[in-house]
Amino acid sequence: MNLRLQPVIMFWLFLYISCMEIEAQYISNQEISENIIEKNDSIRVITLNDVYVYPPRAFKNFGEEEKYLKLIRDIKKTLPFAKLIYATLIETYEYIMTLPTEKEREEHLKRIEKDLYEEYMPVLRKMSLSQGKLLIKLVDRECNQSSYNILKAFLGPFRAGFWNLFAGMFGASLKTTWDPNGKDAAAEQIIEFVEMGLL
Repeated sequence: MNLRLQPVIMFWLFLYISCMEIEAQYISNQEISENIIEKNDSIRVITLNDVYVYPPRAFKNFGEEEKYLKLIRDIKKTLPFAKLIYATLIETYEYIMTLPTEKEREEHLKRIEKDLYEEYMPVLRKMSLSQGKLLIKLVDRECNQSSYNILKAFLGPFRAGFWNLFAGMFGASLKTTWDPNGKDAAAEQIIEFVEMGLL
């Protein structure tokens, strides 16, 4: 083999192997469904993640930009709690359905309530009022029902009313809902960016 061609061949071989590794890494991050076989030909189907495109955000003044940055900070702090609440609800509901008697269900709910209160109340107490109000809305977004309805289903109407009255003392309401196309549009956009890993 010509010695001049050897570095060129090595370069192309290196480039080919690198491209294969990049393609393998790219595909591994995607959700790959089974191959579709049609007329003795297989087609690979790859489901890509959703991509959201928004125009660049323009601020009228420094105060508006500060408010937006504060909303980003608050969402990053409260969104994991809303997702945790949703996961806990699903897990609790599934477990409760396996319990045979109403008494065992109530005892389990009281244990869960006590454990959650002890574990998360110190963290929730450190949240600002605006973060608490945002968390109430995010719970509605994640669970597709208001915090009040969730408490009513698990704790009964009396205790749900008590907690709603308690929230009302601070200017909040557990019946607040998420409005992604209206007043919560900016927050919805931020959440999409956070979930895509862009913020």
